Amino acid sequence: MRTLDSFIVKLDKTRKDTIKLGDGTELYLDSKYNEFQHRVTGGEVVSTPARYDLGVEVGDTLYFHHHVVIQKGQHLGLEENDGLYVVRYDHEQTLANQAIAYKSQKTGEIKTLGGWLLLEPIEESQDNKVVSGIEVVKLKKVPTKKARFIEHNERTDWMNIAPGDVVVYKEGSDYEIEIDDKLYFRIRQDELMYVEESS
Repeated sequence: MRTLDSFIVKLDKTRKDTIKLGDGTELYLDSKYNEFQHRVTGGEVVSTPARYDLGVEVGDTLYFHHHVVIQKGQHLGLEENDGLYVVRYDHEQTLANQAIAYKSQKTGEIKTLGGWLLLEPIEESQDNKVVSGIEVVKLKKVPTKKARFIEHNERTDWMNIAPGDVVVYKEGSDYEIEIDDKLYFRIRQDELMYVEESS
């Protein structure tokens, strides 16, 4: 199978319906009530866009926008349970590009695609406070609008940002994506506001 402008990925399921505890115990989740939070956003590449030479190969893992799988998603529809989904790719328009990044099965490297950027979240630490002799412990970390820049791709090389730089992004643009059990933000290049600290 060879597509012109899109990727085809194979997915075993479209929602994460289990979680693993620290001791290895696996619990089942009824994820149908919060489809967005439990969506699958990565799958094995079955076909790459013929129009572009992106370095992605069949067998690599493609990470994609949640619209590929939520609300019945973009199932290819050849057979009812074939697990094949279409991931649109647009080299020029990031909003039309659902392919965010890929992981090479040969090298293990993660590379972004199109105008997408991956940022590593930075969380603001919170100090415990003593109120009337009682120590108030804050367990939840509060995210900031800051993150560490991960790397460039062919569409973002012009940006004067180096991997490891701390950048500030527009509020509300920090959509989470999980890659290799690590949380990242996937944002468009026009959502970066400035570099706060160079590495």
